[in-house]
Amino acid sequence: MSNLTQVVNTDKYLKTLKKGIHASDFDQLLSSTGPYTFFAPSDSAFEKLDAGMMDNLLTVEKKPELSGLINNHIVAGKFLFKDLKDGDKLTTLSGSVLKVSVDNGNVTVNGAGVHQRDAKISNGVMHSIDTVFSAQ
Repeated sequence: MSNLTQVVNTDKYLKTLKKGIHASDFDQLLSSTGPYTFFAPSDSAFEKLDAGMMDNLLTVEKKPELSGLINNHIVAGKFLFKDLKDGDKLTTLSGSVLKVSVDNGNVTVNGAGVHQRDAKISNGVMHSIDTVFSAQ
């Protein structure tokens, strides 16, 4: 069974995220025991950012900012798609709070659409999202 880093490494829709977790050294955390819930922005989510923003964050000088951004997408614990309830508040590793909304079966977290993805992952669960949570 793959861990979170291995899943990101092999997903063709998470190429930008893959660069980000390796540049920020979060690949090590996401390979550890966990469990973690990772709200993983898709490549199309990163495309919504200002032009050049992600390339800028991938530089060595911007590693702290990149780490902050990645941290805003990881929650300690395992929250499957079916466990996400309207009004839930999940605290990320950075200390920011993600607010869950459920409307007619559609789940959003901080306004980002969550796509069901309860793949078998050894150290947690990953949900693909369509928006990048801003660094706080």
